[in-house]
Amino acid sequence: MRTAYRVETVRNAERELMARLPEGALMQRAAAGLAAACTEVLGRAAGRVYGSRVVLLVGSGDNGGDALYAGARLARRGAGVTAVLLSPERAHGAGLAALRRAGGRVAGDGASGSPEELIARADLVLDGIVGIGGAGGLRKEAVPLADAAARSRAAVVAVDLPSGVDADTGRVRGDVVRADLTVTFGTHKPGLLIDPAREYAGSVRLVDIGLPLPREGAELEALQHADVARLLPVPAAESDKYRRGVVGIAAGSARYPGAAVLAVSGALRGGAGAVRYVGPAGDAVIARFPETLVSDRGPERAGRVQAWVVGPGAGDDAATVAQVLAAEVPVLIDADGLRLADAEAVRARTAPTLMTPHAGEAAALLGVGRAEVEGARLDSVRELAARYGATVLLKGSTTLVAGARGGPVRVNATGTSWLATAGSGDVLSGLAGSLLAAGLSAVDAGSAGAYLHGLAGRFASEGAPAGAHDVAAAIPRAWRDVRGE
Repeated sequence: MRTAYRVETVRNAERELMARLPEGALMQRAAAGLAAACTEVLGRAAGRVYGSRVVLLVGSGDNGGDALYAGARLARRGAGVTAVLLSPERAHGAGLAALRRAGGRVAGDGASGSPEELIARADLVLDGIVGIGGAGGLRKEAVPLADAAARSRAAVVAVDLPSGVDADTGRVRGDVVRADLTVTFGTHKPGLLIDPAREYAGSVRLVDIGLPLPREGAELEALQHADVARLLPVPAAESDKYRRGVVGIAAGSARYPGAAVLAVSGALRGGAGAVRYVGPAGDAVIARFPETLVSDRGPERAGRVQAWVVGPGAGDDAATVAQVLAAEVPVLIDADGLRLADAEAVRARTAPTLMTPHAGEAAALLGVGRAEVEGARLDSVRELAARYGATVLLKGSTTLVAGARGGPVRVNATGTSWLATAGSGDVLSGLAGSLLAAGLSAVDAGSAGAYLHGLAGRFASEGAPAGAHDVAAAIPRAWRDVRGE
């Protein structure tokens, strides 16, 4: 499992470690890892390190020092390294001296051409303008350099975090550097895993510098294959369909029968032993999935279930939503159900509740604009979870899952833009609801469901458009891939 920590936690860990190390040793560790990553990039971009052209964009403080020391290592290997100092009087003195001893130069001090011209000729640009403590976008003097790097053919490598993005929240509030690779130290920072900032980070490489980070207190968690494999239900020898769990699907309407079909398709592949459908789209469901248990009695009289999914394509059927919320089993609320659910009824529930809005639905629930949610995804998902006393899965380019009682937010890394297709969310609802019925907690069901759903989206599309039914059909392949089968 990958974890990400807030800047304050990272700073405290750095101070604790530096107190035990010789002066400058921690920066040298970071610079060594940074230089190694740059060496690999240059090998791909220029075919060599010797004779390649490297430009360092150097701000004040330790971030600039990391860039200067890494530049010195590259210069000793024969690269032509030039530093562009944004604040010459505040540049890291020891790092600058190391660069000059290694044969590196400083723009305006024997280096020919303007900074923009140097960047245009570079094979690699190293972004050391602002460190993890920066916020609010680039200062105006740095913007032309970031623009020049974006226009150039150079590979752009960010030091710890692309300059200008918010490390703790993933917000982007102005001009920022767009990196091809971000080399981060000690731990991931939340902004590297959450959009919109994640979009600017490119690939991310973590360099272990020995930070003594606390076991508790991570801001984010990102599940990986092994983590999801441990969560997935596996039938025992004595299992039957009822012991494996029954998930109820209350979805669809005369106008949107397809939502019911797609939710059932996800649920049938989610690990529960049986799927019970309640709603007006029973004929469409049974025609497509004859194994479904279809009832026309309503949720209260449908029979035993271990979890409910309510809302996809429900139209204005508030009565069904209210009945499901009154059930004493875990409930997943999606789509129209989010609009129809009474907030007090959600907060009053004692069984787990999992809400799965996209950004527009989350904005409506919070009473803000969609852009505000998309620009502050971490704050938004936490606020929704706290306001409703429920686990919230905020769908989008980076899906986030926040628990009802706080704790680290789960971020999903398997998604693909091809999942932005009609009905895809209905499949996810059925899948996560089935995992709820199989016994997973709301946080685990949401995050494991999102992981499988994203992976299935990749398998279904493989670089080409795919429909929601293709995503559902690919879930078994994603399940086998996660379990290594």
